[in-house]
Order: sequence, then structure tokens, then C-alpha cells
Amino acid sequence: MKSIVYTITEDVFSLFPDYIRGVVVLKDVRNGPSPAELVALLREAEERVRSEVDPDRVSEHPRIASWREAFRKTGVKPAEFRSSIEAMVRRVMKGNELPSISALVDIGNVLSLRYLVPTGGHSLDDVQGDIALRFATGEETFIPFGEEKEEHPLKGEIIFAEGDTVMTRRWSWRQGVHTLTLPETKFLEFNVDGLPPVSRGDVEAVCGEVMDLASRFCGGTGRYSLLTRSTPSMTLS
Repeated sequence: MKSIVYTITEDVFSLFPDYIRGVVVLKDVRNGPSPAELVALLREAEERVRSEVDPDRVSEHPRIASWREAFRKTGVKPAEFRSSIEAMVRRVMKGNELPSISALVDIGNVLSLRYLVPTGGHSLDDVQGDIALRFATGEETFIPFGEEKEEHPLKGEIIFAEGDTVMTRRWSWRQGVHTLTLPETKFLEFNVDGLPPVSRGDVEAVCGEVMDLASRFCGGTGRYSLLTRSTPSMTLS
């Protein structure tokens, strides 16, 4: 089986020294439509957000405000480009139900809402090179989900990329087509993004629940690691 080195570069940790990324690796999973039980968990998570988040102060919630501040530090206007978790919460707060996409995608959405921590998967079936969370040079290429036109990230924005192919722009903003989780996905990794006040224990809890829900609804095997400033890389295989 291919071996992929996964790294978060030191310059990211220099700016965000307490950042923790949990990485859950899942193999031999069976993706597909979510059963009613998983959809029910998604609806429960939506209701939990509506009951716990002040609709008039969404941007002030500590687990959302931290991303707004992180975006500002990297030159991204948070009101113009909202982090994935803020965009999701705002959608739910309007009374909208998130569509059920597939079991693996829904698991990420359930846990994102349950913990208010960005949690999302990337298919590794077609990844051939090493991957990294790093600052962009501006020469990389990105095709947004749902589009065909190629674009380039801005120099200095944080990207998640395989070589010069961008998988996610602006850290936790928008995913590209390259590593979308599809019905045929068998091998993937989930990123669990922890910025203070999210703790190491919170990230570990989410990682554990990713593995539990994946085992329950998709089978396969899983493991997780934490990428931190002291341990910035791991091998996926």
C-alpha cells in the first residue's frame, strides 16, 4: 500500500502554536447513503446548535470567534470568507436542515455541529504524493467543489494540499474536487481542527467518535494521531 507523509509546516505553528489537528485514518470503509439512524443524529446535532448558540451572537461564540481571529491573522476577512464551522452553524440557525450527502460526509457534519469543531474528510484513494497544511505560494491550483474553472490561492493563505494541488483553501473554508468523499471512497482521512479554547481532550474525543461512527455505519478499520508543534507529521498508509 502507498505511503503518504502528512505534515503541518512550522510556519503555521509559529503563528498558531497551540493549534492541534486530529487526523483519523479510515481504511476499507463502505460509503453510501446514510441510514435513518445516522440522519437522526444529524437532526439532533442541528437542534443542539439551535438550543446552545445565541442566534444574534454567532460570531462571538468562543469556538467560532477563534476562527475569525485566525483568519484575520492570515489576511482573510472573516465576514467575507467564513470558516466552515461558522457557515454551517449560520445555516442551521436559520432553521435549514443540512442535506444528507453520504454516511461519511454526514458523520463529519454531525460531529462538527456536536462539538463546534471543524471536522471533515478527504478521500485518499487518488492521492499519490505527500500532503501538507502550509502557506500558499500563490502558484498552486484549486478547483472548487461544484465548479470546473481552475483558480489559484492567494500567496500567504493557509492551504491543505497535495504538492501544488490544493484540497482546501483558507484553512477551513472551502474544499476542492480533488479529494471529495464519494460513494466509492474506501480510504480516507478526517481532519479535526482544534484552536483554543478547543483542548487536546476535545480533539481526541472527536477523533474517537469519528472512528466509532465510521465503524458503526461504514465498517473498515481506523486509527488517529494528533499533529502538534512537537509532532508535526505522520505517515498515512
